[in-house]
Amino acid sequence: MIPPPHAPAFLDRAGWDGAEILPLAGDASFRRYFRVRRAGDSAVLMDAPPEHEDSRPFLAVAAHLDAIGFRAPRVLAQDLEGGLILLEDFGDARMKEAIEADPAAEAPIYAQAIDLLADLHGHAAGPLPPYDMAVYQREAGLLPEWYMPAVGLDADPAGYAAAWDAALAPIAHDRSVSVLRDYHAENIMLLGDGGLGLLDFQDALAGHPAYDLVSLLQDARRDVPPAIETAMIARYAARRPFDEAAYALLGAQRNAKILGIFTRLWKRDGKPRYLAFQPRVWGYLERDLAHPALTPVKAWFDANLPAAKRAAHWREQAA
Repeated sequence: MIPPPHAPAFLDRAGWDGAEILPLAGDASFRRYFRVRRAGDSAVLMDAPPEHEDSRPFLAVAAHLDAIGFRAPRVLAQDLEGGLILLEDFGDARMKEAIEADPAAEAPIYAQAIDLLADLHGHAAGPLPPYDMAVYQREAGLLPEWYMPAVGLDADPAGYAAAWDAALAPIAHDRSVSVLRDYHAENIMLLGDGGLGLLDFQDALAGHPAYDLVSLLQDARRDVPPAIETAMIARYAARRPFDEAAYALLGAQRNAKILGIFTRLWKRDGKPRYLAFQPRVWGYLERDLAHPALTPVKAWFDANLPAAKRAAHWREQAA
């Protein structure tokens, strides 16, 4: 991974002249990350090409989180026209790898992440766009748009949208909290002071508190043991109201969206590695669809997406 050609000049202007630039990571978007080192200090360089990524929401949400006491990376320098932002380095202790290295730490780390979420939900939503029915529908619509054609099925998008309208109507008006939208084990950092650092929050919206709970506990990229999910829901419910129907509704909506996104990453962006996660996501979605709140959506899936084109299809692909 080669840094953009204008990165050294940007770092010179930011006071990091002569710094070493090392590849760090990329993600499912066009953003790329590099670690910058100089004289024992380190920072993270985010490369977000402006023709593909608008970094202003990232900066705005980072400022909001910092203002209410949560750890987003401090912004050290920025060049929005060049698509470069220099950030505080949270290190390498990511929640996912920390648990893999020490499985006994899984429950305590998840408990800490749940407590952070409960604390965040003690604050009113920030100055964010609404997570409204139009957004829910646009996201859920990625499944008929990308997934259905990929497995050779007709989509019936009108019936699909009508089913989601009916199911989501009881909760689509909720704008009570800041929803980070990708709050899971690959975006939570364990900091040296014992706290947690937050990443990948630029798409935050004002919405329902159950969404980030689902994002954490129905993680597309790792198996969350059912006992951990149950215990963490109970932990959250001891501090904040918990709506079981909303958890199932937003779990189904999120997982349908992810199935569409991972298929799009394969078909459009040439990133087939995300297909390996499809059986896990289907497992979550099947469980969510079994809740009575999802009756109209389940009926659509039963009529339009046979079992052989669900998790079984991707297990065969991976075999």
